Amino acid sequence: MSAATTRSPAPGRLAARVLTFAILGIAALAITAPFLWIFRGAFSGSDAELYRLPPAFHPANLTVRNFGQVTEQVPYFRFFLNSIIVSTTVTVAQLITCSTAGYAFARLRFRGRGVLFAVVIGSLMIPIQVTIVPLFLVMSKLGLTNTLWALILPGIFSAFGIFLLRQHFQALPVQLEEAAMIDGAGRLRTFVRIILPLSGPSIATLGILCFTYWWNDLLLPLVMISDTERQTLPVGLVLLAGRFSTGSLGTIAAGITMAIVPVLVVFLAAQRYIVQSIASSGLKL
Repeated sequence: MSAATTRSPAPGRLAARVLTFAILGIAALAITAPFLWIFRGAFSGSDAELYRLPPAFHPANLTVRNFGQVTEQVPYFRFFLNSIIVSTTVTVAQLITCSTAGYAFARLRFRGRGVLFAVVIGSLMIPIQVTIVPLFLVMSKLGLTNTLWALILPGIFSAFGIFLLRQHFQALPVQLEEAAMIDGAGRLRTFVRIILPLSGPSIATLGILCFTYWWNDLLLPLVMISDTERQTLPVGLVLLAGRFSTGSLGTIAAGITMAIVPVLVVFLAAQRYIVQSIASSGLKL
């Protein structure tokens, strides 16, 4: 073994590495501390423990009673099912519409493409609070208010998703499509058999972001849905807080914990695709 392979890192480089890990550790602790406090509150037997300063991250009286109280106070599993239906349907719809529209903007040449894409990007600057009243009026005219369709239809298109996938498709070598077309593949077959398999990380990233957003959305269900049985989880958590926020903190923490778990499962299952998407976006193909 040569001296070069056994040489220890330079002191300056070692110090920089230690400082980097220290900063990342502090940042990770700051990010995870609220989640640990919520998980701790979900298993706490007394709300008084949650008001204690400095906060403790291990409950003195361990209990699972709070989870049972969640299902007793609100129709939690009905809220859960509604959120699953809305989030999954919107995510699948956005993956279809955004991938096809993004590919059209990236590869097809048609009149008005630049203007239309500018309109799509410009819509990103319009907050949903501006469009919520016209959107409610449209859904009311269609007779869709107080139904899950009033939550699904506004989300089947995404300007951000179209922009994200268009940028990814533009980074793919056009020679791949040309080779497929020379072999007799049409535009649709090339898109399905060549482009989509190469776009897994970007599509998975969009799917995670879309699912998380609609899983946590509170404003649209509050405006569109009046029947409690058709509400989604975020509204259910508000109902757990009770009038004037007098609900039990342990029960609320248990409801939040039960709502967080599906999002964590989706993220942990597809986090490697996010890393791949970020890494590939920095490569010049």
